[in-house]
Amino acid sequence: MIPPAPDVSALTNYQTEIYLSGLGGARPTLPTDLTRLEGLAREKLDDGPYGYVAGGAGSGATMRANREALDGWRIVPRMLREATRRKLSRTVLGTELPAPVLLAPVGVLSIVHPDGELAVARAAAELGVPMILSTASSHTIEEVADASDGAVTAENGPSRWYQLYWPTEDAVTVSLLDRARRAGYTTLVVTLDTWTLGYRPLDLDGAYLPFLRGVGTAIPFSDPAFRAGLAAAPEDDLMAAVGRWVPMFTGTALRWDRLPLLRANWDGPIVLKGIQHPADAVRAIEAGVDGIVVSNHGGRQIDGAVGALDTLPAIAAAVDGRVAVLFDSGIRTGADVVKALALGADAVLVARPYVYGLALDGQAGVRHVLRSLVTELDVTLGLAGYADVAELTSDSVVRGAG
Repeated sequence: MIPPAPDVSALTNYQTEIYLSGLGGARPTLPTDLTRLEGLAREKLDDGPYGYVAGGAGSGATMRANREALDGWRIVPRMLREATRRKLSRTVLGTELPAPVLLAPVGVLSIVHPDGELAVARAAAELGVPMILSTASSHTIEEVADASDGAVTAENGPSRWYQLYWPTEDAVTVSLLDRARRAGYTTLVVTLDTWTLGYRPLDLDGAYLPFLRGVGTAIPFSDPAFRAGLAAAPEDDLMAAVGRWVPMFTGTALRWDRLPLLRANWDGPIVLKGIQHPADAVRAIEAGVDGIVVSNHGGRQIDGAVGALDTLPAIAAAVDGRVAVLFDSGIRTGADVVKALALGADAVLVARPYVYGLALDGQAGVRHVLRSLVTELDVTLGLAGYADVAELTSDSVVRGAG
């Protein structure tokens, strides 16, 4: 039986809803230009949380390169084509997406809002958009799954994906995967580029690392395999638990020859996040994974690295449709999504904008970000002359002046 196509109307009707509400004097509580959210979040958040979310590696050159790469491509509109009704939905790794957008894994969300990942899960479930839960969550795997289940309004709720910071102890890895599987997470996303923390001056200048305070550790601290290695429970000896966890998820587990461990303990799709070179994409295919995320971690790991979008065309060509290709790092607008899809991505991950939405207005703020982004994608796609995101190709864009 073929499942029904995801309902995208709750996402794409936002522009009409706003204008009609304006007849009664109502206005959006947050800007619909998502690039303005960071400034508002800066006014609300303390220095530590703001710096942790907004900051990048070193001088911020890679963050700037991400924007320059996206701005360096221009959409080429086509005229007199039937595009009055658009199809945004597509299937990626068995997940039916109402639009080619997922919520990227972002950890320690309780530093910007007390509900943290629970609010994000509820907003995502309400709109049918998959959330990728970070191992560095402020809430447990099971708590976030329950929040997602409790907020589903569509006939078919969204698929849940789980992001793994790969522990150096296999028993802990296997336990985390087992918990995620039992909680209904369907796809495993393994982050490759954070085997050690990047050099992040905003965090360093404020001496601020949430994990050392026991924030963003709910998943390992609730894990039986992790707790078995402690002399005392985390709630009784926080620093001992922190001292066990931090080196465990920033260590030596990440090697090509260890990937079979994941396949042996995960029966769903496996995606490698952080691919930035075509040779690594090919090696991922040879290793038997199901997808990759072209990403430089939003510029948080290496200063002076190449903009993520600049690497996407060559990687997509090397993959040649053999596995799913997703993209993140710098997505802020519907036009950004169009460009990434045109250059070879099957879908994109959005991160900082929804975190700023969470900081400013909780669950409603995340919902606002998703509806704004997908509505802008829908309008941009139609005005460019395309009725289906699948029609976008490299001919849909050209290099611009930057």
